[in-house]
Amino acid sequence: MKTMSYEEKYKMMTETPVNRLIPRLAVPTIISMLTTSIYNMADTFFVSQLSTSASGAVGVNFSLMAMIQAIGFTLGMGSGNYMSRMLGAKEQGRAQNACSTAVYTAFVLGLVLAVFGISNIDWLVQALGATQTIAPYAKDYGRYILLAAPYMTVSFVFNNHLRSQGNAALSMIGITTGGILNVILDPVLIFGLDMGISGAAIATIFSQFVSFTILLTLVIRSKNVLKPLPHYFTFQGWVYKEILAAGMPTLGRQGLASVASVLLNVAASGFGDAAVAAMSIVTRIMMFINSALIGFGQGFQPVCGFNFGAGRYDRVLEAYFFCRRVAFVFLLTMGVIMFAISTPMMHLFRKDDAEVIRIGAIALKMQCCLLPFQAYVIMGNMLAQSIGYSFRATLTAVSKQGLFFVPAILILPRLFGVTGLELAQPVADALTFVLTWVVITMVIKELRAMAPTAADE
Repeated sequence: MKTMSYEEKYKMMTETPVNRLIPRLAVPTIISMLTTSIYNMADTFFVSQLSTSASGAVGVNFSLMAMIQAIGFTLGMGSGNYMSRMLGAKEQGRAQNACSTAVYTAFVLGLVLAVFGISNIDWLVQALGATQTIAPYAKDYGRYILLAAPYMTVSFVFNNHLRSQGNAALSMIGITTGGILNVILDPVLIFGLDMGISGAAIATIFSQFVSFTILLTLVIRSKNVLKPLPHYFTFQGWVYKEILAAGMPTLGRQGLASVASVLLNVAASGFGDAAVAAMSIVTRIMMFINSALIGFGQGFQPVCGFNFGAGRYDRVLEAYFFCRRVAFVFLLTMGVIMFAISTPMMHLFRKDDAEVIRIGAIALKMQCCLLPFQAYVIMGNMLAQSIGYSFRATLTAVSKQGLFFVPAILILPRLFGVTGLELAQPVADALTFVLTWVVITMVIKELRAMAPTAADE
């Protein structure tokens, strides 16, 4: 694979028409994000064939996976967005400090999570919403996932660093290889070797280790890619300030996704294992769809960061409007399709449990009705995050799973039972859209003031 010089990369990011540049960068990131979703989707599908309780255990441990992702994505996207701006401003030394500091910090935090989680596994699975019948499966699965936390967090950082430097294709190689391996190993270990849910967890952590090894090799051996050299690591406050300023929206989004998942499991457990399993499956399906959109947006982010750092505010706006239009059309199409096949889709995962199918199909239809508006929410959030508007990006990021979902999941099930459980996410999505529209409209006005010649929407 030919590696561009820094000058060639800078010219590509600041001069190539955005309607050609973004798809070029987005295709590898879309594949990477879809593959990441496949890790959980494959586990959910194969484990669901074991029992309803086992299926619920995967949903419980999704909260644990979200914690690991929160660490990796916060440090990776925070440092990656800062690196993009610094590379655009030709400040390579500061970009190198952010790169190294993020990698080593992610490893240490992943190690702390692993030690704490394994030492308190009984308490942990109960806190994550496991019922008495789900808990044994959740512990078997969770122990293995925690063992992998240190290198999984670093993998997420590497993935974001490669993408932020315009090397999304390299990132795709490591992530995709691991995803394919996971899909192959799941049925072999779960059914072929009769390892049950533990086999699914082992398949996941082994596949994640393969991905980590590939990404580490690519980072070390690729030219014009910043490397996590130990002497660039620093405890200085400015580097953590920059990483967290850019990463707070991701921390809000990923961290609250974990909290929201726990609250969803706790609320669903009051209606039995079928409700826990149904909402777990719906969450995976929606996550898979949204991962394609997030992957597309991650093709937009380095373009946005580079051009903002280079003072090309007109290209920042042009890129945003292009991505928003494409995202809306994609999600509208997916929403219509998934609404139409909601019952067969749930039947595919848990065909022997009519209650899982019934609850899940209704919840899936409700969420599909709001799906197109996620284009405005996700792309708007990525715009604010990429240009360093930390507070506004964080506000829009935390609203979906925190500001609106938390009260919805605490109140609606008590008022309307299972219907309230199914309504919580759509209600949160609708309110998040309204808030994001107001916030991002203000950001766009500010960018237009800095780039008066920018094209209109």
